[in-house]
Amino acid sequence: MDSRLNRARRERGIILVSSLLLLIVITLIAVSMFRSFGLQERIAGNMREKHRAIQAAESAQQYAEWWLTSGANANTVTVCTGGVLNANGNQGQVCSNSLQSQVTVTTVPWTIASGQLGVDYTPAGMTVGAAGVNTYYAPPRFYIAQRGAYAGGNGTVYQIDSVGYGGTSESVAVIESTYLVSSGVQDLGAQ
Repeated sequence: MDSRLNRARRERGIILVSSLLLLIVITLIAVSMFRSFGLQERIAGNMREKHRAIQAAESAQQYAEWWLTSGANANTVTVCTGGVLNANGNQGQVCSNSLQSQVTVTTVPWTIASGQLGVDYTPAGMTVGAAGVNTYYAPPRFYIAQRGAYAGGNGTVYQIDSVGYGGTSESVAVIESTYLVSSGVQDLGAQ
């Protein structure tokens, strides 16, 4: 009877040790899962900011395309040497010199010795400034350069570079497009 009692005591000790080891393994798995969730949240937040930056840059690009076709804006071409204009204040410019001839386009903000370059455009409803929910780091900016006459006939080709920010200076997107403005084209959307 004594041997059975000693065996039972030993078995209870093994169960206790096995239970503690299992508890440690489960705790380690739970801790690693929680770390994984935090990483996934950061990735999702970074993706959100990337998309916000792209949308901001696209809004500036679309405004620049609209501005080119409004009135006689495409007819006034100047050498751009610095300074930022405000599209919301009815300012804009078409440059005879390309942005690439002055700066590295992917290094933002676009700055030369005499200051920053481009035209700021803040879409309606966009909040720019100090950090906050749905706040953008800086207003989107664009730069329009005349590239020359359209080889296929009637019209002029323009290059539009635009930059947009998400909530921080690190979440930034640069977009470049080529845009053709032809004379004799009628805007059917205004009818």
